[in-house]
Amino acid sequence: MDTKSTIVVTGAAGFIGSCMVQFLNNNGYENLVLVDDFSSDNKKANWVNKQYKHKIERNVFFEWLNQTKPDVSIIIHLGARTDTTEFDYSIHQELNVQYSIDMWNYCTAQQVPLIYASSAATYGSGELGYNDDHDVVERLQPLNPYGISKNEFDKWALKQKNQPPFWTGLKFFNIYGPNENHKARMASVIWHSFNQIKKDGIVKLFKSHRPDFEDGQQLRDFVYVIDLLKVMYWMTEKMVSKSWLIEHNGLYNLGTGEARSFYDLVAATFKGLDKETNVIFIDMPKDIKDKYQYFTEANMEKLHNAGYDQKFYTLEEGIDDYVRNYLSAEKQF
Repeated sequence: MDTKSTIVVTGAAGFIGSCMVQFLNNNGYENLVLVDDFSSDNKKANWVNKQYKHKIERNVFFEWLNQTKPDVSIIIHLGARTDTTEFDYSIHQELNVQYSIDMWNYCTAQQVPLIYASSAATYGSGELGYNDDHDVVERLQPLNPYGISKNEFDKWALKQKNQPPFWTGLKFFNIYGPNENHKARMASVIWHSFNQIKKDGIVKLFKSHRPDFEDGQQLRDFVYVIDLLKVMYWMTEKMVSKSWLIEHNGLYNLGTGEARSFYDLVAATFKGLDKETNVIFIDMPKDIKDKYQYFTEANMEKLHNAGYDQKFYTLEEGIDDYVRNYLSAEKQF
């Protein structure tokens, strides 16, 4: 792939988007178009030192495309409203569904490859499993408006006869890593644990409100953001070079394939700080108690069958790198 290729990254001021921009920079790509709402000062550290050609506000992006008609090689669409406690669906409809439809239609019309962020939140409580088969998408029942919006776009995309030349929708599981400082309540449990340990020397975890799970033993598929970047970069290279197979277009899980407990996660955070584990359990907030996923685990067979064979970080490896090299060092990616 030519490093002069024009690559669009949406959500470029956010957690995953800003990391993707830096990963592209690290691999020699600076002809980038960054798209987001750049008005928030608490996100400025995520993008201010990145190398790019254009920085476009998301609300004028399509107007900018129509006016400038850039020769875009690929769009990596990571921008979304990701707050799972935002219950006004109209916000998710506008930013997660309609904006993505507009992106899809542009990529289809201009024959531009598209990688977009879906979510494991589409799987709801997991009663239908965590398999990224297309035939299950219509039957999924997400637990919150964010998950519903992501699944609605997945459903819409799968019905389209007119498509971008190459496309993938990536169902991100529980992502952690640098550049998430601005996310506050929605930041990863590692980020919250790190700050609790630094302040009080203890970590508060939610009690279980189900008899089949002990406190702290709720299980999630936690994936280090660096692994996401590697997968998206691998797909980007294949799509831009036109070596991606059309039959591989579609939805993909992006987790590690191994569910781990919140207690294990916190213990690894303490270890990254060279401290003894010290955990207390608290009641779950009422606004999320009925919408809480107790178990997620990505079936990763589809991605491996598409040819991706790089090893993923273990939970302990990823958290140790994050805690020592980013959180403790107060560094951005």
